[in-house]
Amino acid sequence: MHLVPAERAAHRTIDGHRVCEAIEAIGDPGEVRAWADRFALLADPGRLALLLALHRVGPVAVSDLAVATGMKDTAVSQALRLLRAAGVAAGEKDGRVVRYRLVDPQVAALLEHAARG
Repeated sequence: MHLVPAERAAHRTIDGHRVCEAIEAIGDPGEVRAWADRFALLADPGRLALLLALHRVGPVAVSDLAVATGMKDTAVSQALRLLRAAGVAAGEKDGRVVRYRLVDPQVAALLEHAARG
């Protein structure tokens, strides 16, 4: 059981080789955390609706997203702030209007996969 961390080496196992295979399949804990954070962003219906709109339509202004999703402008802005901070969305200023777009290719791939059902 060469992949088992020292602090877990004394735990009882049934199939030691499966433990190592499972550890390898899980991969880097930092990557697991990053994926969990992505899924957390997708878990909120409002954010998911925004991400779907951004992914399928392209750059969209806050007020237009509010009308499309049925959310209030402030709720859209707050959700977009979170999506920007996570590096999933970005805004592009066009005069006084900021249009947002999806910039995370992994989230885009998840949305594509989910849309195929």
